[in-house]
Amino acid sequence: MAKRDFYEILEVSKSASADEIKKAYRKKAIQYHPDKNPGDKASEEKFKEAAEAYEVLSDPDKRQRYDQYGHAGVGGAAGGGFGGGGMNMDDIFSHFGDIFGGHFGGFGGFGGSQRGGGQRVRRGSDLRVKVKLTLAEVATGVEKKIKVKKAVSCSHCNGSGAAHGSSSTTCTTCNGQGRVMRVQQTILGQMQTAAECPTCNGEGKIVKDKCTHCSGEGIVREDEVITINIPAGVMEGMQLSMSGKGNAARRGGVNGDLLILVEEEAHPELIRDENDLIYNLLLTVPMATLGGSVEVPTVEGKVKVTITPGTQPGKVLRLRGKGLPNVNRYGTGDLLVNIGVYIPENLNKEEKAAMEKLSKSDNVKPNASAARNFFTHFRNMFE
Repeated sequence: MAKRDFYEILEVSKSASADEIKKAYRKKAIQYHPDKNPGDKASEEKFKEAAEAYEVLSDPDKRQRYDQYGHAGVGGAAGGGFGGGGMNMDDIFSHFGDIFGGHFGGFGGFGGSQRGGGQRVRRGSDLRVKVKLTLAEVATGVEKKIKVKKAVSCSHCNGSGAAHGSSSTTCTTCNGQGRVMRVQQTILGQMQTAAECPTCNGEGKIVKDKCTHCSGEGIVREDEVITINIPAGVMEGMQLSMSGKGNAARRGGVNGDLLILVEEEAHPELIRDENDLIYNLLLTVPMATLGGSVEVPTVEGKVKVTITPGTQPGKVLRLRGKGLPNVNRYGTGDLLVNIGVYIPENLNKEEKAAMEKLSKSDNVKPNASAARNFFTHFRNMFE
């Protein structure tokens, strides 16, 4: 099932400001919040859908990629994003809790939900990798396996950070809530805010005996081989994401994302222009004059094209569908063959004599109409 447009989900225009997007998301989150709609799966899905839209549109870089490439530009094609099932409700609360002033669930007077006893859900950092692709790989899409060194959950303590048999105690500073309340005096009066507990770093508990393998961090660094499915039609500079494939969080929590930056290898003969490909074909004077057939390269191999007699330099042959597919599956580009004619610089005696004889023929002399059409064609190419 195709994903809905993010602007449509939040009911904002594509020119909406950051504040308008934030207000629209808050409105949707309140409307579909699980505490307000207990047991309503449809509302829960809309809640997640709104979070995914806000996660992209609130980030200037992600929003720019989304506007240019659609869902594929922000990980839709690589299995990333909230909507693909990669993140649960705790992830959303962890990411966007501050939009409601600290406790995401405790707004509007319903629920006061704080997910996990109010403890902040930790999130691992993102990983960034570059993947270089050939034009052939761009044309068909490709599966790549990459090895990355990343933080993973410690197998000795199952990510808890505690030594085997050791337990943890409830933090006495925050009473296991992971947060402490602070009262500040402002010009509007006293204002109460929630902040991370400085004693337990928001975890609500303190480990008695630390795991010696991970020094109580709950994570270790290891190599991991990750399979990446690159969709057809991606472009240089596009960034894909895989949710949950980044670094693990300390002592449990949500994994970060793997961000994949696409790079393209230069093709020895073809030039990319969006979804079109360009090939510069240089003909000999006899071929341009007499016509014939020549082979030109495509990403699938060489194909023959027919050169009509009297082909002029600057003519463009269009081979439909021989370009690259659109990443959003909106068709395939063309191969544009730009015709040039090679004028030899060095001739032997016999060749020079033949050219001199040919030059005396009225058939090889351009008339005013031919000259006008030739230069009009070139002027149109650069306008």
